[in-house]
Amino acid sequence: MQIERTRWANRWMSGLVVAAATAAVVACATSPTGRNQLRLISDAQLTEMGVQAFTEMKQELPVTQSAATRRYVECVTNNILPFIPGRTDWEVQTFESDQVNAFALPGGKIGVYTGLLKVAKTQDQLAAVIGHEIAHVIAGHSGARVSNQIATQLGVSVLSAATGVGGDLIGAGANMLLVLPNSRRDESESDILGMRYMAEAGFNPAAAVQLWQNMAAAAGGRSPAEFTSTHPSHDTRIRDLNAELANSMPLYERARRAGRTPNCRR
Repeated sequence: MQIERTRWANRWMSGLVVAAATAAVVACATSPTGRNQLRLISDAQLTEMGVQAFTEMKQELPVTQSAATRRYVECVTNNILPFIPGRTDWEVQTFESDQVNAFALPGGKIGVYTGLLKVAKTQDQLAAVIGHEIAHVIAGHSGARVSNQIATQLGVSVLSAATGVGGDLIGAGANMLLVLPNSRRDESESDILGMRYMAEAGFNPAAAVQLWQNMAAAAGGRSPAEFTSTHPSHDTRIRDLNAELANSMPLYERARRAGRTPNCRR
């Protein structure tokens, strides 16, 4: 199954929409892979919202009582963090839940659900997930996604008023042609960046492919058509990650020669 957006992420995104609607500055940005992004919200606003959402989650969601599980998740995360651009003071929490899920928020916050460990079965597979989630933050996907949603909503209103065509119909078309493809590109970009981060830390990037094979098996073939989804299909992700191995394996081999050999155990 795909890594799902929780109700907490939905609440956080709603807050970002409100914050972005009041932003006075419109700016363009570039992601780490060179993709152009629209930004209607500042990094400071993103950080504030991320920290607030994470604080609420820790108050309302149970943290795992297994010290061994916490140490394992922290071990994998702490091995990756030195190779993440920017801040190094990330906070990681492991929540007790059957959800196959993980997330990272602006402000240096990472959450992992214990249900994920049933699918991400090795330290390298868990590293692929954590690298992927951190990549969303580094690449500025949250701010860009909110900005695109605001711009799309404005465009729908203007076009509907000009043509007389119902806003719901125009909005559905905009969602299919603009919003969903951008979301899928964000996911693919995070897959690639996450694979590079884990490889630099000494985790085997081939495990990212194995992870999505596990995800596909866990889903039992039940997944929406790719063009209607916020995420690429499992087959697309596996294909793209296999292609990226040619770039990431040399990073992994160099890390191992440098003595970076993570040994995180459950």
